[in-house]
Amino acid sequence: MGKVQLDVFAKSDVGRVRQSNEDNFLVSDLTNARVWKATDIGEPLSAVITLEQGEAGVLLAVADGMGGALAGEVASEIAVSTVAERMLQFRDNPIISKFQFSEKLRLAVETANTIINRESRSNPEYRGMGSTFTVSAIYKNKAYLGQIGDSRCYIMRLGEIVQITKDQSLVGQLVEAGYLTDDEAESHSCRNVILQALGPQPSIKVIVDCVELCDGDILLLCSDGLSGKVKRQEMLKIVESASDLKSACELLVYLANERGGEDNITVVLARITGDELPKPSPDEMLKIEYVERDDGLPIGGIFMSDFEETM
Repeated sequence: MGKVQLDVFAKSDVGRVRQSNEDNFLVSDLTNARVWKATDIGEPLSAVITLEQGEAGVLLAVADGMGGALAGEVASEIAVSTVAERMLQFRDNPIISKFQFSEKLRLAVETANTIINRESRSNPEYRGMGSTFTVSAIYKNKAYLGQIGDSRCYIMRLGEIVQITKDQSLVGQLVEAGYLTDDEAESHSCRNVILQALGPQPSIKVIVDCVELCDGDILLLCSDGLSGKVKRQEMLKIVESASDLKSACELLVYLANERGGEDNITVVLARITGDELPKPSPDEMLKIEYVERDDGLPIGGIFMSDFEETM
């Protein structure tokens, strides 16, 4: 049986206006406990890396921090670090390792929320900090999508591009309800109003969806520093015409900067291939399935004291 592999590259850029970069990204090979973040010392990813899906899966994520001074940077760093650390701990924990993968992902994101909220309340410098968090976890030939806020994940397949996460924002809800078109939403005065983020509230509702992957799929995760400047069809054209994923990332960031670069810009690109994966078919529509929560599991911070006792 063939292996499923991911070719991955990620890039985070401060943009042309802001003094600091409050974005972060996460690439984590959970099987081999390898982690890359935008905040790693030096160049975190100098070239496209190839990872195997493995028994434990691969995490791809983007976080867009918010808050005064350096608080946004702190929030996005806690988000990516906590989710990576918790997923690795869950892999080895005799109790939690038996949970469904989607529940482990939910719990990891909820724990990040608990920690950011606790830091925000205990440290005046971090008061009010928060972060969006969009994660695509590749596990058993599926992409599990965890969403908080308005960072995005797109999938490219058979020359098409589809946004497979839903913006948790005011204009996102208005678009979904039919009150705004996508074009109207892009210029709406409330386009930056998000409805949920990691940190501001003690508990959150993590939306987890699932997509069956096909051979040759490309996933693109980004902060709104990219999606607010580059239309999705432009993203598709750049990725399809670029020589490799690194060049595609760099061209996407360059275009967002050329159009103003008022925000930080972060992009994660992953091409998924493997004999285990079905070939894409133009006759079959992309199916995005919501993954129901197991009501027997806790919400909001994974019973922190009990969890620590099992580690």
